[in-house]
Amino acid sequence: MSMQDKFGHGAPHAAQRIGSVVLLGLIAIVVLVVFSSSWYTVDQGERGVVLRNGAVIGEAEPGLGFKLPVFDSVEHISIQSQNSRYGDVKTYSRDQQPATLRVSLNYHVTDARAVYTDYKSIQNMVDRLVTPQVYTWAENIFGQFNAVSAVQDRAQLNTELAIALRKVVHGPLVIESVQIENIDFSGKYEEAVEARMEATVRQQQAEAEAAATRTRADAAAYSVKAQGEAEASAIRNRGDALRDNPGLPALVTAEKWDGHLPTTMVPGGAVPFLNVHPGG
Repeated sequence: MSMQDKFGHGAPHAAQRIGSVVLLGLIAIVVLVVFSSSWYTVDQGERGVVLRNGAVIGEAEPGLGFKLPVFDSVEHISIQSQNSRYGDVKTYSRDQQPATLRVSLNYHVTDARAVYTDYKSIQNMVDRLVTPQVYTWAENIFGQFNAVSAVQDRAQLNTELAIALRKVVHGPLVIESVQIENIDFSGKYEEAVEARMEATVRQQQAEAEAAATRTRADAAAYSVKAQGEAEASAIRNRGDALRDNPGLPALVTAEKWDGHLPTTMVPGGAVPFLNVHPGG
């Protein structure tokens, strides 16, 4: 047998072996892909909605789960607290002051399966179920407050809006809290408020200055009165002392005399002298 015959018959067998190896490799890859796609995980704070050919067949708790490859899929729905903000809620107060509100809404999902079945996603649920009610009831509730009370009683305003939304929003979610984060009135109204505040500050300053002036005047009057009473008391005390002690003036004079006679005498004047008794 020639070398050509040997190689001529060996080539097909080698090609078959190579093809078999390649086929086995492809099958192994397919099996690995299918096996790896049969498992899924659901994080804590989520629920998995299990679909088979697009139809909901169950809800998965957090952890590792198994699904049929190709046929099954899992949609993840968060059940954690979430927030939606509405920054352009236009309304009027009871005293007809135009205002733009920024409203913040906190909520969480209670039924992931119902969310996917009815709305496909949380955002679709909020857009259809919550958003229209926020605009409607923020306007209604804010209209029950005048401009001043809306600012001063913000907590009550938030509470009443939250109560109203919980009554009208029915679905697979719970409204946790509602906050009116900001109230923007018209420029003219805010200028008027600022002017009133400045006038109030000036009035308070004037009243404080007047009170301080009265306090200083009262203090001065009290000082004069106290000084006069002290002087009057001293005079009375001196009078009482002189009445009870007739020799007190002479004693005081003696205590103050330095023992020297005046060097200059006024003509006809008396010579100061102590009363000395002979033989004393």
